[in-house]
Amino acid sequence: MDVILASASPRRKELLSLIFETFRVIPSEFDESLVPGDLPPKEHVVYSSLMKARDVAARHPDSLVIGADTVVVADETILGKPTDAGDAGCMLRLLSGRTHQVYTGFTVVYGGIERTGHECTDVTFRELSDEIISRYIASGEPMDKAGAYAIQGKGAVLITSINGDYFNVVGLPIYKLSSILEEFGVEVLGG
Repeated sequence: MDVILASASPRRKELLSLIFETFRVIPSEFDESLVPGDLPPKEHVVYSSLMKARDVAARHPDSLVIGADTVVVADETILGKPTDAGDAGCMLRLLSGRTHQVYTGFTVVYGGIERTGHECTDVTFRELSDEIISRYIASGEPMDKAGAYAIQGKGAVLITSINGDYFNVVGLPIYKLSSILEEFGVEVLGG
């Protein structure tokens, strides 16, 4: 079975390698700005993952395609990737000392069948001083991450606890994805 990850995320690639020994990476060309702005976070990530998977599946109809999208949500507001250091600082100050949610939507497309799913994890940040925020931004890590942090990187020192799926926060809820893949005949841990 030819498997394609419709994402350029190195984190998703690493996580998908826990399930598949070999797969291709073909990033979707879907423009995420086309996701309707009035969708609740859960529906936002599922819609985006579906459009990404459909985009790649249309060009590779005989492959099993996996699309995903992750957002950070505080006060029902979706925090995307920061546009600059100032934006990253605003996001980190908003998350400081609070619990927020990370949503990942995912879609599997194969043989004309589409299956979607999602996961939500609560993440709690410690109180962040302006100095800590400045040093973290100076590391460069926040700039291409939703919510301006990476739990699997230096951002781990900002987090006091999580409630839910750690892999979801990284960008791909492995357990829920593997359950759907089994419906497509993928033998998870099958060698």
